[in-house]
Amino acid sequence: MFKVLLVAFCSCLFAFISCASPLEPSEQHPLPPYGRNIPDDYALLYAQDFSTERVLEDFEMTDPSTWRLGTDNGDHFLELFQGVGDYRPRVRSPRSIALLTKVAVGDFILEIDAESTDIHDGAHRDVCFFFGAKDPSNFYYAHIATKADPNAHNIFLVNDAPRTNIAEQTTGGVEWGVGIRHRIRIERTIEDGKIRVFFNDMATPIMEATHHHFDFGHVGFGSFDNICRFYEMRLYASSEAPRQDDFFQ
Repeated sequence: MFKVLLVAFCSCLFAFISCASPLEPSEQHPLPPYGRNIPDDYALLYAQDFSTERVLEDFEMTDPSTWRLGTDNGDHFLELFQGVGDYRPRVRSPRSIALLTKVAVGDFILEIDAESTDIHDGAHRDVCFFFGAKDPSNFYYAHIATKADPNAHNIFLVNDAPRTNIAEQTTGGVEWGVGIRHRIRIERTIEDGKIRVFFNDMATPIMEATHHHFDFGHVGFGSFDNICRFYEMRLYASSEAPRQDDFFQ
């Protein structure tokens, strides 16, 4: 009996130590270049490296107290350092959003580097990318997570109702790693309704959908309930619409 208890105690202690020990950083893989295969009628409408406080004038956050600017080895970023703030959406949808309100776009390509810093969250460890945003209850978003299920790693529609997955094809999930930046590319064309999401590999999308509900809208990024960092971003589009202030008010 004593041996059984001793083995059980040691197993629990090992599990506790393993969970409590910090994970070692992964090796950073090479990132693909920005700006490849951009249609001829697209222009670079917005570029940002998050190196100055002035950048915050271009964005509106659901809860500004959960976001901050930072630097890591000379690289600047905008960080969601508290995954769930005080914002409560009217319908079930992500609660942590930084929306680029300086400009709205229709057909667009968004390229941005992202790092998931919530290294212990498991299957729903996510980073989200928003587009076609009309108001706080009407937008699309891509939820990129470690594992796919009906509520994760999919493209979602928020249309005055709790989010609904609309992807026609997804992978089983992604490997975020520890301390690793990944290049995300979101493509949207209104006429054919195509939405494509790329993760590091710019040749093969990890998600695809066809949907026609929203046209022009704002783009942004954030998370459902995790923490993450966003580095250099570029937004290409064929046309634009004016900025919208007080989006989440």
